Amino acid sequence: MASRAGPRATGTDGSDFEHRERVASHYQMSVALKSEIRKLNIVHLLVWLLMAAQVTVSQLSLVSHKTIASPYQWEYPYLLSVIPTTFSFMALPRNNISYLVISMISNGLFSVAPLIYGSMEMFPIAQQLYRHGKAYRFIFGFSAVMVMYLVIVISVQVHAWQIYYSKRLLDQWFTSTQEKKKK
Repeated sequence: MASRAGPRATGTDGSDFEHRERVASHYQMSVALKSEIRKLNIVHLLVWLLMAAQVTVSQLSLVSHKTIASPYQWEYPYLLSVIPTTFSFMALPRNNISYLVISMISNGLFSVAPLIYGSMEMFPIAQQLYRHGKAYRFIFGFSAVMVMYLVIVISVQVHAWQIYYSKRLLDQWFTSTQEKKKK
């Protein structure tokens, strides 16, 4: 690479460029965490779409209730869980700390809280299914309570990882901002 000012500086052979091509570790970590959060957001959106489809089909009576059971009470507030995902998607491109904090707080309120309530609401029905082997609500021939418990297990894992990675990403962003203030 030629210098605009003239010949290359003495004592260099042009191979001293490697230190300029390295990316700071907190930037690498930020990119990796953003990628994980995006993947989790997409999985959450897929689960949310399935839940919204079940609620919509049931409310509009598009198919019989024997095919798709009516939704449990916890499913309605869980539909608000799209709000934290929206804030999360908005926070990532520009490293917006406030949107990510809103996403984390609302994730607990609109996502995790309805899931906890749903697991408690469906527990007596699951207990009856286990003890007596009788199911009264079905989703495509499967016991509705078992299908919804599967959804709860997947959703709890997705939301827990979202909160965990968001916290780590916030730590990375705060670290890089503190380093900039020191300079």
